Amino acid sequence: MSSATAHKDGIVVINAGSSSVKFAVYAAGGRDSLEQTARGEIEGLGLAPHFLATDGSGAVLAEKRWKKGDKAGLHDLLKTLIEWIEDHLGPGRLAAAGHRVALGGLGHSAPVRIDGAEMEKLRALVPLAPLHQPHNLEPIGILKKLHPGLPQVACFDTAFHRTMPKVAELYGLPRRLIDAGAQRYGFHGLSYEYIASVLPKTDQKAASGRTVVAHLGSGASMCAMAAGRSVATTMGFSPLSGILMGTRPGELDPGIVIWLLRERGMDVDQVESMLYRESGLAGVSGVSSDMRALLASDDPRARQAIDLFVYRIGRELASLAAALQGLDALVFTGGIGENAAPVRAAVCRQSAWLGIALDEAANARGGPRISTPDSRVSVWVIPTDEEMTIARHTAAIVLAQPEQRAS
Repeated sequence: MSSATAHKDGIVVINAGSSSVKFAVYAAGGRDSLEQTARGEIEGLGLAPHFLATDGSGAVLAEKRWKKGDKAGLHDLLKTLIEWIEDHLGPGRLAAAGHRVALGGLGHSAPVRIDGAEMEKLRALVPLAPLHQPHNLEPIGILKKLHPGLPQVACFDTAFHRTMPKVAELYGLPRRLIDAGAQRYGFHGLSYEYIASVLPKTDQKAASGRTVVAHLGSGASMCAMAAGRSVATTMGFSPLSGILMGTRPGELDPGIVIWLLRERGMDVDQVESMLYRESGLAGVSGVSSDMRALLASDDPRARQAIDLFVYRIGRELASLAAALQGLDALVFTGGIGENAAPVRAAVCRQSAWLGIALDEAANARGGPRISTPDSRVSVWVIPTDEEMTIARHTAAIVLAQPEQRAS
């Protein structure tokens, strides 16, 4: 550890799912000075866990494997992680933990420092996001026991979208269900917030104007931003809706769900599993959920899955442009958006009527600008950094209150 890092406060960012815990470690010289010193993952939860931490160059800093049957629960795995982080940063330098939490509901438009009352509010939202919220919240409770004095901050994937007008949040359902929580929340907000934060340095017109950001990955969505604020998004009540995804269907007539239950004899759990794990690119292609595998495949079903992915993006892009009353810029981000040049090219060609003129050579290079100089709509490739967004919020909340830092 360098002397430049030794005096700084450390922040760990945790993104917990059902099968893995991703993390990133930052040294903070203040709220506006963050340096990532490590990142990694604990994968194989419940099977044969594998802990790996690397530095910015990808060099391995630490690694540990557990055998199947070692009974290494999440408590033990997080204990290993925190002990390693405290050794990595230096004694007493871990100042806070920031967590990605899927759903903040309509009541959270910004990150919050977690106390008992906030934890109860977040647990009350579990029925609205049963496949994500419990896994996001479990590490918070465990860290409270492992490190009682460590401040923890919840950063919500839905908070960025709380600037949407009320009409954009509503579904055409009975008022009693709307009031019970059946509304559009939107997701991927931490990614969109990061893109909004760096757009002024990339394209001032896009930052202050009408921009659609396409976060394309295994989970995929799009967001219409007016002057950096969300006004519409493709995901809604859950992360199932909108454009096609790796294993999720995107837009779906709810009548199909009724048909599955009534005519196909499926129960609720089977339908849920199918919608979250068996649909999307994987379901349509019968080949893979991975865009790289589909692009390399000569199976006509793989081509059809890609075509459907592009078609749905084009349909939603037009819808979001309508919500913005025009379009000044399009930004691609996420694993597919940042790396799949053929997909970007297909989207841009399909949407040429909106004023998009693709620079083929720039697109092949990966940008950052992939539209021609005379394109009425500028098009960009900007890598996202959700962990940095969480670290910034955590630093702003915790480091602004030095008297409450963990010793």
